[in-house]
Amino acid sequence: MLYAVIMAGGAGTRFWPASRADMPKQLLALAGKHTMIRQTVDRLGELVTPAQTLIVTNERLIPTLREQLPELPETSLVGEPCKRDTAPCIGLAALLVAKQDPDAVMAVLPADHVIRNASRFQDSIRQAVSLIKKTPDQIVTFGIRPNYPAEIFGYIQRGARIDIHDEAAPTFVVKRFREKPDKMTATEYVNSGDFLWNSGIFIWKAKTILNALKERQPEMLAHLQKIGDAWGTPQQHEVFKREFTAIKGISIDYAVMEHAKNVAVIEAPYDWDDLGSWQSLARLAGTDRFDNTVVGRHIGINTTGTIVRTDDKHLVVTIGMKDCLVVHTPDATLVANKNDEEAVREVVKLLEAKGWKEYL
Repeated sequence: MLYAVIMAGGAGTRFWPASRADMPKQLLALAGKHTMIRQTVDRLGELVTPAQTLIVTNERLIPTLREQLPELPETSLVGEPCKRDTAPCIGLAALLVAKQDPDAVMAVLPADHVIRNASRFQDSIRQAVSLIKKTPDQIVTFGIRPNYPAEIFGYIQRGARIDIHDEAAPTFVVKRFREKPDKMTATEYVNSGDFLWNSGIFIWKAKTILNALKERQPEMLAHLQKIGDAWGTPQQHEVFKREFTAIKGISIDYAVMEHAKNVAVIEAPYDWDDLGSWQSLARLAGTDRFDNTVVGRHIGINTTGTIVRTDDKHLVVTIGMKDCLVVHTPDATLVANKNDEEAVREVVKLLEAKGWKEYL
């Protein structure tokens, strides 16, 4: 049986001031009328039922997620007591899924991706599941054909093509995962034609990823197994907090994927974007004839290359601005050079240092 595991615990600090601790980017409508998490669940269609959907998030976000996703049972929402990166998140989800179905297949999805053409996305998931049925220990991921030398994405170096029926999306053996490159290296990757962007979406059997963690991260898995053993008992909350806090955080890429051998990559037939920063809005919403991207009510005079996000009740006027970022919210406004937006994370740290929690 197929289960969907959605990772929704990110803080989204690059999207401050819109993204806050109690309402991070995955709970906001940044790319359309619906929130990112709502879109992620909806695009799964009939691939999984609500009971086969598991969302792993920060425990403080559970009440809001219940409001946004009322069709999910309480057991579908797992609130982590602290942030420990993606490997513990996925490992815990695999244990919980395996409790329900020891032979289950998991589709692991971030909650903050923009994917257009849901039917093609669903077909790709089915293709991945079909691959795993033929080779049960197979790990499948999705790669995006790059259309520019992005420095913000990881890359997958593809190897030999895997023969599948003609209607399927091209599928390859994975040679190697590469971290986010510099501009020159990214250009080499794109020009070679052998590299795809790493989408961060994975399909595997629950027992496959648990075996990989047993080999590569036995200490982590030991903590997670104690949580799994206590799940559904009166001791669940106490054990969860104690054992999860004791885990050393690590990403699934470092913990497993960089060492995995039996990995295939499907070249995604759908449009994809990782909503990683405010500049993503320009790619998603497009630009006007002055190269501006505007969401909300705005008047611009001698304004070019600028991103503005406000709402229809608050007018933003820019004069003589070039390559800027303006984000208005009811209690905070960000004005920055859009090429310095990595410093937005520093703003969040400064707010923490000042004790201005009302802005976090």
